[in-house]
Amino acid sequence: MQIASVIVDVPTMRTDKTYDYLIPEEWKDRIYAGTRVSVPFGPRSIQGFVLDIRDHSDINKLKEIIEPLDLTPVLNKELLQLGHWLTESTLCLKVSAYQAMLPSAMKAKYKKILHLVSNTHDPNLQKIFGQKDEIMWEEAEERKALPFLQKEVKKGNVEVRYVVKSKGNKKMIRIFHLLLSREELENILLSYPNNAIKQKSILECFIKIGKDKLTINEITEATGATLASVRPLVQKGYLMEKQEEVYRDPYENRVFKRTEALKLTEEQQKAIDPIMHTIEEKKHETFLLYGVTGSGKTEVYLQSIQRVLDNGKEAIVLVPEISLTPQMVHRFKGRFGDDVAVLHSGLSVGEHYDEWRKIQRKEVKVVVGARSAIFAPFENLGIIIIDEEHETSYKQEENPRYHARDVAIFRGNYHKCPVILGSATPSLESFARAQKGVYTLLTMNRRMNNKELPNVSIVDMREELREGNRSIFSRELFSKLQDRLEKKQQTVLFLNKRGYSSFVMCRDCGFVIQCPHCDISLTYHRHSNQMKCHYCGYEDLVPTTCPECNSEHIRYFGTGTQKVEEEIGKLLPEARVIRMDVDTTSRKGAHEKLLQQFQEGKADILLGTQMIAKGLDFPNITLVGVLSADTMLHLPDFRSSEKTFQLLTQVSGRAGRHELEGEVVIQTYTPEHYSIELAGTQDYNRFYKQEMIMRKIGSYPPFYYLALITVSHEELMKVVSTTEKITKFIRSKISEDSVILGPVTSPIPRINNRYRYQCLIKYKREPDLAKNLRLVLEHFGTSKQSEGLTISIDVNPYMMM
Repeated sequence: MQIASVIVDVPTMRTDKTYDYLIPEEWKDRIYAGTRVSVPFGPRSIQGFVLDIRDHSDINKLKEIIEPLDLTPVLNKELLQLGHWLTESTLCLKVSAYQAMLPSAMKAKYKKILHLVSNTHDPNLQKIFGQKDEIMWEEAEERKALPFLQKEVKKGNVEVRYVVKSKGNKKMIRIFHLLLSREELENILLSYPNNAIKQKSILECFIKIGKDKLTINEITEATGATLASVRPLVQKGYLMEKQEEVYRDPYENRVFKRTEALKLTEEQQKAIDPIMHTIEEKKHETFLLYGVTGSGKTEVYLQSIQRVLDNGKEAIVLVPEISLTPQMVHRFKGRFGDDVAVLHSGLSVGEHYDEWRKIQRKEVKVVVGARSAIFAPFENLGIIIIDEEHETSYKQEENPRYHARDVAIFRGNYHKCPVILGSATPSLESFARAQKGVYTLLTMNRRMNNKELPNVSIVDMREELREGNRSIFSRELFSKLQDRLEKKQQTVLFLNKRGYSSFVMCRDCGFVIQCPHCDISLTYHRHSNQMKCHYCGYEDLVPTTCPECNSEHIRYFGTGTQKVEEEIGKLLPEARVIRMDVDTTSRKGAHEKLLQQFQEGKADILLGTQMIAKGLDFPNITLVGVLSADTMLHLPDFRSSEKTFQLLTQVSGRAGRHELEGEVVIQTYTPEHYSIELAGTQDYNRFYKQEMIMRKIGSYPPFYYLALITVSHEELMKVVSTTEKITKFIRSKISEDSVILGPVTSPIPRINNRYRYQCLIKYKREPDLAKNLRLVLEHFGTSKQSEGLTISIDVNPYMMM
């Protein structure tokens, strides 16, 4: 008797445990840990993950597994362990942890197909497949052929393909195989009836082209024949028709020029030596590669990966979603060619699934991707690299709330391989760990071509206003813009939009239009002349008069990219501008197209938000202008100074990376703030010291750990009383050294008609905290009184809103 412990795909606290199911006789020894199965659960059948196979159970009457959904496991032993660790460390549901590791094509409804790979002469296989090379899973099931086919899957003669009904399908092409020898074909052609001209020309084209298999497109191109003319040749037994799968390659029309390893500078060599040492020693170590913008961190990554590949192992490289530019992909594809799979949110469901399958089938050795690529199903990892490690997008904001850096260190430990965290402005937590010796610090202080860092000037916009300049541009930035236009050099203008949106306000009474479902103002979108709520999705048209005082002086406030583009059009009509923001890059491939145009010199100014701050490396950029440096400084977030410093340093690093000198102009209303002053001199060490003092005073990371508990419900009193109960319970369970702030209303008190309260725990050492927080989740997730309550716990939160 074999029993499978299954975690079912019902994401609730009540079902967050394994259920035992009996493995039917025909599946004995053929269902493994890490396989997805279909199981009866109440009145329906649902998907589940097998976590373990045992030979006994404490429960007497067990239901049977309906069927396996995979013939080979989709989660290997390491990923199963990782899922368990994620559940413990992020307090998520087990099923959420496993779902996060798989491509979305495997989460949808799907039908499954068994595909014949080879060995068509086996009589048993011929009996099942007949003239076809694939059959539906259900068909094999009806014919009781699945147990036999499973052995064939193991041998590599058959494979299972998931065809997603609602999402991506496999991309198939129709191919015709010639079943005759050259001699037979020539004999048939001699006696072929004269009236069958088309059929004759089709058979002749096999001789002309000199191949024994042709796609329908190749046949049509050579002869002009359609599918209807080819089919009779299949019936006569001269040709065999097959559907063959081709991968959807997001980069199929692109030729990547092969690049060679560059000669390392002395600094790069010094940084790479300890990494190479750990690769050879096969031991785990976490390195913080701290190198100024343009110091050549990418080349260090590439050569480390090359060493890993030479040793027959695999590599994962994470880059922030917004810097997954074609330029970045180019660097890796250029060096490692088809050994690279790319995973990011711009891929269709089908493309993403194909890239994931290439990894699972061991057809590639390097993965370059955004956050979720950290779960790539490699089994022989040799190195993990996280570029721009300070980026907050490495933290997932919904369950499981993991940080990619923590997952990387877990996997590095498992595979005994190095983890490299690279940044010009490391996060305070990472730099503090490097100072303590938890991470090994590697430093690169000079740019590769020994170029000076660009000259930065900070402009006080309050002075500009006092002297009558009401323009978006300071006089200094404007004259430099004109100068660059004359010299035919390029400029990047950066608008820091995060935390600063255009809102609609009445100039007479000061009334600001709010969302009716959330306590937040509506954001004005000019291209559709609508106001939208970015939290619940509510939309409305802009009123012509004020709803409060009926005044007609209702206007929108805030500077958007469109407004800046208009201003440039008025002041510098000859300037060619490319605007990059959410509106212009939402279509597939738009991001790449716009950057390509800029690289080819089809524009003088690249104007954009967050997405242009990193990863760009164009030789002709000599001026960077930051239009609003301080919009992030005033958010209710203890990391706001750090984020401002990092962003300004990153964006300044886009200028003067090649032969031409670079200049940066930062416009601000708070020029005396240390994060802006020190970004001007790119002095990370002084910023680190200053910011650490502020964090120590406020008891924030890296001196303390944080856990944020947020409670929401439609009734305000229920939210308040529940948060008070939770706070009281946690307070009784933690030591004197820890601090609890709250319960208080969240910075956004109501979203989608649900009130929100929170409490924040600051602690240094609380070994039982995770256990007690899980008790809170279990109590409120399973008790009858807590209907409708949502409780979310974020350990080490990055979003305080």
